Amino acid sequence: MMDQLPYTPRGTLTANRPLADLTWLRVGGPADWLFQPADAEDLAAFLAALPAEVAVFPMGVGSNLIVRDGGIRAVVIRLGRGFNGIEIAGDLVTAGAAALDAHVARRAADAGRDLTFLRTIPGSIGGAVRMNAGCYGAYVADHLISAEAILRDGTRATLTPADLAFGYRQSRLPEGAVLISATFRAGAGEPAALVARMEEQIARRDASQPTKERSAGSTFRNPSGASSTGRADDVHEMKAWAVIDRAGMRGARLGGAQMSEMHSNFLINAGGATAQDLEGLGEEVRKKVLQTQGISLEWEIMRVGEN
Repeated sequence: MMDQLPYTPRGTLTANRPLADLTWLRVGGPADWLFQPADAEDLAAFLAALPAEVAVFPMGVGSNLIVRDGGIRAVVIRLGRGFNGIEIAGDLVTAGAAALDAHVARRAADAGRDLTFLRTIPGSIGGAVRMNAGCYGAYVADHLISAEAILRDGTRATLTPADLAFGYRQSRLPEGAVLISATFRAGAGEPAALVARMEEQIARRDASQPTKERSAGSTFRNPSGASSTGRADDVHEMKAWAVIDRAGMRGARLGGAQMSEMHSNFLINAGGATAQDLEGLGEEVRKKVLQTQGISLEWEIMRVGEN
């Protein structure tokens, strides 16, 4: 099918591409196709030429993702160097969707702009917008001005926070759309103070989370209500790790998968895990929490593809 496209992409198009090495958990089968566009124009032309029945799956750096062992029946879009620029003008910070969250936070801080909440969030800006990522009481929804996307038909669109309808760890991105950049409003701050704050955040994270292990960040959402901005209701919020502990699942294992002993809401590949091990252990945790406490945990990690 791809050799019959009326457009020859300038980027890299690879058939039957294994995805395990592109995810932090290092598991998963192949994508039918992996497309790494050269730039926004290349991406737009490719999507416009792609038959409408072919599914598209945008993939960031794989930090919050389990690709199932059977792989993905779609064209996976992965952005690279042409999409990782960072520009700062006054209080506006514009970053390409492939720019790492941590890099954006550091560049902004150097310019005296406060996006420090991004520093400890694993992944890239596209994923942060898609998931309304947040940390230390701040969320993407609090700062986003607009996001640029290439829609499934190849047209370009500017999306506002209202378009994205942010919720807790979610947004309403059009089906098949690929985010290419985002613009944030960032308050002023003294660069040295911002850097010091980020160093403190890193130290706190490393002291409480298994950052040296193969994980995908928090496995389950905290079981709580959420406002339209995506802020958790602090009054009623429970912590996922606490309910997992009460269910006796800290350190639980299935094959090569384990719920971390250090932080029980982190699912880790302890060695040789399959995607089925990881997802299966997560489902065991959900079942045990529901049985013991009547609480239904929701996955924060995205699971895609076929078993």
